[in-house]
Amino acid sequence: MSVGRTALGSRSDVLEVESVLVWRIGPTVAEGDWKLLRSEEVATYHIFRIRHDRYRLQTSGAERDFVVLVCPDWVNVVPLTADGQVVLVRQYRHGIRRPTLEIPGGMVDAGESPEEAAVRELREETGYVPAQLKRLGRVTPNPAILDNLCYSFLAEACRLEAPPQPEPMERIEVVLRPLEEIPSLIEDESISNSMVINAFAFLGLVPRRGR
Repeated sequence: MSVGRTALGSRSDVLEVESVLVWRIGPTVAEGDWKLLRSEEVATYHIFRIRHDRYRLQTSGAERDFVVLVCPDWVNVVPLTADGQVVLVRQYRHGIRRPTLEIPGGMVDAGESPEEAAVRELREETGYVPAQLKRLGRVTPNPAILDNLCYSFLAEACRLEAPPQPEPMERIEVVLRPLEEIPSLIEDESISNSMVINAFAFLGLVPRRGR
């Protein structure tokens, strides 16, 4: 049975936004529904700290502890050379125990702006420097357990200025690929890091998949 817009117009669980019907399933959610009862940092590691937050859900009275990883903000850089090559890096990732093909990126150090961190990470990992840097956008990588932001940048007219300067425990291979190959590298999962794919999504380079 088809349901027309007139029949739905008075229902509280349906919104009409620019002539598109949006179904609201379940209750509305507001920041004030949760009351923070206490917050305590319980451990510190090299690149993050662990925080325990105890909340009460005001609508039910239920209480629970939540674990949050307190992390520095991150940056990702899409570096383009003057002839349209993307400067990629291949490095070993210990979480999945294998190398991955990515773009340069890393943490924003204390006192740095995201822009400064982007230029530094690009230079350290590849030896390239950009003629121009543009911010593409930012996202929350995993707001369920992480408190940080990830900024994506486009570095234009990059030129090789010096040898890479990786950290002692880093081994990085610099790989140049034409910009037009990026969608196929994402499609065949040669590029699979979600934050890297997000950066390319800002540039409209992520293909739609049929599965």
